[in-house]
Formats: sequence, structure tokens, C-alpha cells
Amino acid sequence: MSPRSASVNEEMRRRSRERLLQATVELVDERGYEATTLGDIADRAGSARGLVSYYFPGKRQLLQSAVHRLMHRTLAEALEREPRPAGPDAGRELLARAVDAVLALARDRPTLMRTHMAGILQQEGFVRCEEQQRLAALLREVVVRHGSRDPDTDYPLLRALLMGAVVAVLLPGAPMPPARLRAELFGRYGLDWELGFPPDVPEPGPSGGSGTPPPDGRR
Repeated sequence: MSPRSASVNEEMRRRSRERLLQATVELVDERGYEATTLGDIADRAGSARGLVSYYFPGKRQLLQSAVHRLMHRTLAEALEREPRPAGPDAGRELLARAVDAVLALARDRPTLMRTHMAGILQQEGFVRCEEQQRLAALLREVVVRHGSRDPDTDYPLLRALLMGAVVAVLLPGAPMPPARLRAELFGRYGLDWELGFPPDVPEPGPSGGSGTPPPDGRR
């Protein structure tokens, strides 16, 4: 039997790493961070325990990479969903979709996203991995398409606003409604409520009610 080519080996490593990332998302979402072990992740992925340590220095780094992968894939799917944004308003539609995609993750995957945000606030902070870089590139491109003249400043601000919104949705004991946070973000960027993927609730007014336009008259 001839030895495998370098490209075949690389593809096998990529698939193995992908399985570990997917298993991490599934298990932490089901059980929580503390109840999920690296052995559990390896078993779910069908991989040897040693492969986890080969690809990732620890469970915290593995989780951040896994969630950044989920966020990147979720955002890419939202941006590419048909009908694809086109024309002069494409940038506004793309930004609306980006906001909705991130808020949807906080709403639909609360255990996973709460654990992720808590990990980011640990001393080691962001794990700068390829998944995080892909997510950053997508968000930066959204900012550019929206018309930013200084994306290197505007992208970190958008990232901070989205992270703050996720924390607000998930804050134990005092969560904010996603629709209210959506209205605030849409108002800041001058986005119409009908853009993106509107929730099945009325648009909140400036004081938290519904149906009243913001003070500057934007809808």
C-alpha cells in the first residue's frame, strides 16, 4: 500500500479537528462546561484522547475555537441566504442580518453562549485562532459593505456592541428582551426594522413599548 499523500493527510487532520469542534459545541450545549470533559469530547468526535491535546492546549481554548466556528458558520449562512442582498441597500441588509444572527445564537444557545462569554472574560481572554479570524473577517466585510470609511475602528465597535448585546440577553436575573436590543442596534446604524430577519413581535418604541418610532424618526 502506497503512503498517503500530504494533501490526504491534511484533509484527514482538518476533518478530525472539525469533528472535535462540533462535538464540543454539542456537549457543552447539552451538559454545560464543567460537566463536559475532554474525554467526552474525544468520544463524541470518534477521536483518540491524545488528538484533543494535539490540536488544542486546553478545554477553554477548544471551547472558544468551537464557538467561534459556530458563530462564523451561522453568520456566513445568514449573509448568504436567498435572496442574496444586492443593490444600493445591500450593506444595510447585510448588517441587519449580522445583528440578527448573533442575537439568535444568544436566544437559541443560551448555555453555550453564556459559557463562551464567561470564558472570554477570564484572564486569557480571546483565543486568536483561525475560527476567530474568519469570524472577524466576515464582520469586518459587513462593516465595509455598510459604508464604513474606517473599518479598522468601526469593526471593533460593532464587535463590542454585539458582545454587549449577547451579555444583556443572557444576564442571569436581569435579561433584556432580544427585540429591544435589536431595536437599539438597528437605531444606532439607521436600519429599518423590516431588514434582516425580523422577530415575530412589534418594533419596540424608544421607552420599551411597541410601534413608536425612535426620536429621530427612523423606522
